[in-house]
Amino acid sequence: MRRTELDPTSSAAAAFGVQLRRSREAKGLTQVGLGEIIGYSDTLVSSIERGTRNPTQPFAIKADDALDTGGTLELMFWNISNTSLLEGFPEYAAQEARAAEIRHFELGIVPGLLQTSEYAAAFATAAVRRGKITQEQADDRVSFLLTRQKLLDRAQRPWLHFVLDEGCLHRPVGGREIMRRQLRRLEELASRPTVTIQIAPYSLAEELPFTMMVTLLSMADRSLLAYSECQMRGFLARQSETSRPLERDYHQLTVEALSKSASLEMIHRA
Repeated sequence: MRRTELDPTSSAAAAFGVQLRRSREAKGLTQVGLGEIIGYSDTLVSSIERGTRNPTQPFAIKADDALDTGGTLELMFWNISNTSLLEGFPEYAAQEARAAEIRHFELGIVPGLLQTSEYAAAFATAAVRRGKITQEQADDRVSFLLTRQKLLDRAQRPWLHFVLDEGCLHRPVGGREIMRRQLRRLEELASRPTVTIQIAPYSLAEELPFTMMVTLLSMADRSLLAYSECQMRGFLARQSETSRPLERDYHQLTVEALSKSASLEMIHRA
């Protein structure tokens, strides 16, 4: 049978189809075999791999489970179906799910991977009040975040390192009680052996090397991806001439930031 070769950069559906095919073949499964495992026809599997049919979320979830992709396909599904997310962010999230190590600096708010659902919902609800998105889109944003957070508990989880500006601890998002529960969540996550949280105190002042959020993804093939955002869209850089200088700045930041124990003490006081 003639094999259709897709350009994964041509569309979100094409990228999903290419990833599905690669993951299936890596497991040594045929389209018929995968369909039998997840309860869908091989015709549908073929159509999705060729980019002529869009997957549903249940399809993506079942395929992730069958192919041990760590949630990558479900995240890519959101890139197809969701228009309320920042442009460029779903592409980043699909790479995040595959990363061996995630290093992140955040300025002002708790990073998404560390957020409680009610903390995240407070931001989404505020966007609804401002007329930026609908309530349905707000719900989708929170659901997407919870999908991303599955990597925190999967069997092959990445190493996670976060440096949070001290302001992240003091902005009372959602009110006092929601913020208290968010800070307790930080304490709980920081106690895990694969998670490190450091605080960059206000006293760093102008020595803080970043003026916006930065994420570094170390992939299994030793490549390094860098991601950042402006108000309008996100930017994922694959070129080493972009990512390596950011990595050097991040290394310096971890030296200047509070130690893990001192950071936990600051979170506890907050």
